[in-house]
Amino acid sequence: MSNSALKESARIAVVDVLKLKKEEQVLIITNPGAEAEIIARELYDAALDCSAFPVLIFQPVKTQFDFAEQAVITAFESRPQAVISISKERLGKDKRGIASPYKIGEDQYDHIFHFLLYGEKSCRSFWSPGTSLESFSRTVPIDYLSLGKRCDVVSSILSEADSVHITAPGGTDITVGLRGRTAKSDDGDFSLPGKGGNLPAGESFISPEKGTACGVIVFDGSISLFNKDSIINDPIHCQVQDGFITEISGNNEAQALLETISRAEHDALEYEKDGRIPKGQGTEYAKNARHIGELGIGLNPAARITGAMLEDEKAFRTCHFAVGHNYDNDAPALIHLDGLVKKPTITAFLAGGRTVVIEQDGELHV
Repeated sequence: MSNSALKESARIAVVDVLKLKKEEQVLIITNPGAEAEIIARELYDAALDCSAFPVLIFQPVKTQFDFAEQAVITAFESRPQAVISISKERLGKDKRGIASPYKIGEDQYDHIFHFLLYGEKSCRSFWSPGTSLESFSRTVPIDYLSLGKRCDVVSSILSEADSVHITAPGGTDITVGLRGRTAKSDDGDFSLPGKGGNLPAGESFISPEKGTACGVIVFDGSISLFNKDSIINDPIHCQVQDGFITEISGNNEAQALLETISRAEHDALEYEKDGRIPKGQGTEYAKNARHIGELGIGLNPAARITGAMLEDEKAFRTCHFAVGHNYDNDAPALIHLDGLVKKPTITAFLAGGRTVVIEQDGELHV
């Protein structure tokens, strides 16, 4: 990885992905003393080269369970036109937003960032939790036009489907309902207010219809836990019934997943006692720690399984399921843990008895 490769990736990120304009306000949030800081500084310089007005903020590393520093939350109140989060792990939760969600009409958001991005649609953004110099330099300079076409096709099928059936050589065999859900595309086009996603980009994803996921998920690629991502050495077997994990079996990785879920269940009840979750919602947050909150399909040809979920979930020949919070904001939880399934066969069932095979043994068929 050369310095020039990193500079070019940073340039692509701000010029081609965000399409920064002259004098736009840009908020960049990172952590000190890690590769994330180096990338963040390159992005800061790239924003300056666009004649934008970037501000770079450092905070300590945050895990799935930590709150962002109050100064970071306050910085969002300046309503920047673009937001970039380059964190070693997570941006951090919004203590005030969880206790008293931000509202627009009937929609509510437990983080000011999500409120500005998805509610007000006053900013655009990308975020890269856990990225590395090598990964950022390799996976960002891709053909975004081709990626966008792949994402559009897959997302259209998922949005139209009543359900999908996923099997894989590792033992996954699960059906997920999708009625009333709309798929989202992380296609790398974050040029308009209200748009945002990961860099590296490259997935289509959807929140399952609540209470419908049923079968077995065997995570055999990589897994995200409360304080780390890791390659899975011993597959994690999850029995799923009515949308929730009912049993987890395996070895060390399975035990680590169970411990993370158990902590999320416990902390949800404690957060309610402390007023960090609205009164009466602690039980719901705890229950949803076992909820299947996402199905995603990797579509970035430059991505591979490395043990860093930001990149892993974008890799070809994989799909992933998330345990916990979903993207339709009707199943809140303290966690969102992605786990990879390798070489899936994904069949979508549409109205009128039509079926579409999206992937066969990991190979795209659409």
